Amino acid sequence: MNGIMAASSNRIMLGPLVAAIDQGTSSTRFLVFNAKTAELLSHHQVEIKQSFPKEGWVEEDPKEILQSVYECMDRTCEKLTKLNIDISNIKAIGVTNQRETTIVWDKETGEPLYNAIVWLDLRTQSTVERLINKTPGRNKNHLKHKTGLPISTYFSAVKLRWLMDNVEKIHEAVLSHKAMFGTVDSWLIWCLTGGKKGGVHCTDVTNASRTMLFNIHTMDWDPELCTYFDIPMEILPKVRSSSEIYGLMKSGPLTGVPISGCLGDQSAALVGQMCFKDGQAKNTYGTGCFLLKNVGTKPVMSDHGLLTTVAYKLGRDKPAYYALEGSVAIAGAVVRWLKDNLGIIQTSSELEKLAADVGTSYGCYFVPAFSGLYAPYWEPSARGIICGLTQFTNRSHLAFAALEAVCFQTREILDAMNLDSGIHLAQLQVDGGMTSNRLLMQLQADILCIPVVKPSMPETTALGAAMAAGAAEGVSVWSLNPEDLTEVTSEKFEPQINPEESELRYARWKKAVQRAMNWETTEPVNNGNAGQK
Repeated sequence: MNGIMAASSNRIMLGPLVAAIDQGTSSTRFLVFNAKTAELLSHHQVEIKQSFPKEGWVEEDPKEILQSVYECMDRTCEKLTKLNIDISNIKAIGVTNQRETTIVWDKETGEPLYNAIVWLDLRTQSTVERLINKTPGRNKNHLKHKTGLPISTYFSAVKLRWLMDNVEKIHEAVLSHKAMFGTVDSWLIWCLTGGKKGGVHCTDVTNASRTMLFNIHTMDWDPELCTYFDIPMEILPKVRSSSEIYGLMKSGPLTGVPISGCLGDQSAALVGQMCFKDGQAKNTYGTGCFLLKNVGTKPVMSDHGLLTTVAYKLGRDKPAYYALEGSVAIAGAVVRWLKDNLGIIQTSSELEKLAADVGTSYGCYFVPAFSGLYAPYWEPSARGIICGLTQFTNRSHLAFAALEAVCFQTREILDAMNLDSGIHLAQLQVDGGMTSNRLLMQLQADILCIPVVKPSMPETTALGAAMAAGAAEGVSVWSLNPEDLTEVTSEKFEPQINPEESELRYARWKKAVQRAMNWETTEPVNNGNAGQK
């Protein structure tokens, strides 16, 4: 009897819980947090298959993405029940997602009309060139004053344009007013709140700000931008704040629970790292690498190749905060490539050991420009390059060079950020899957010449989504007042090499980057009969 009493009294003591769906590029997770202590109670993770139908193309199956969310929810709820935690204490669900990835579906059948085109995908390079060529002075920053973004393969509008031009089913669905467009957050929220039976078609300001159709000053879809890309506004989701009740779960063990938080993954990490003050920054190491710095309630434009993006808007009547962002396409993805494509490691964790065996790249530099180069270059024609090879170079040096590449790319965006703001970051707050690699963290401190600070709970992206959901009006189980935020325990990595050596290695890296540029150009080679039909 006492055992049962103890179990039930344990249940009562926890208080309100908040869950987060974290749908990333390589995996989906569902995590449950204690709203009072921010403690992670349980989670489940499922890998997502990526397909590469042609060179430079990256796709995922929207139905597999949705299925993985249901699976993670079910498994996590089972784990909580085993821990004697009552799942009826889950008061809200937040959604955070890989950004820019583009899905079009049929609102009558609920079926996706094509695979999701992932943010990394390069098939739109010719679309981008065509769009840039029709701007005055062929300027890739032609829309930056409204969007904060350069015209690039990275953002959703060009992917949507490609789908409308190249997929007959989508072209027809748009003409017959059956098509719905959304980034991953919109697809998930629509499906989870009922789908074709009354699902809510919405997105939040952070995800909307990554489409190139959203005006970051008016905070809404921009008719001129939609005309520029020739996209009908009726297919777009309604834009909401990042913290409000969008709708209720319609199936599964959490039926009836409100979905009340929504943030693109990098914005969610900024919130999860508590970067609520102007000037605070974080770097997330996932598939790519994303450094975001809170710049307050007025958008700041970069002169050094960074993006201006919406950081968060935590409530319908709350102000929007903006961020400067340095985006690197390939960080953790280089580990997956070494594992799946080259087979030099069997598991991601082996990379650290392999690199630590040599402790140097021995002059080998690896620029993983698999999807062109993002910030600060925005050079879609760049491709990956490994240089400085000698007969001495082995797979351990290559592993080390891969880790260094992540650090050098971060240094480039940090330099750009320091130039834009004139204020140098004194230390870097980090999170994401790759931060469990201690060698990488030490290398990062050495290459930046500033300390790197890692929270002991690495799931900051999910935490940010849970905070937004729990703080929403009508839920209000999570306080975002500065005095109520829990003190985060963290670990600090101090630079250990002299700055001269660091500078020397960085200069070499920059040389390697120049070698990777202007590789893949889509302009046809003039073989004497150009212009003839």
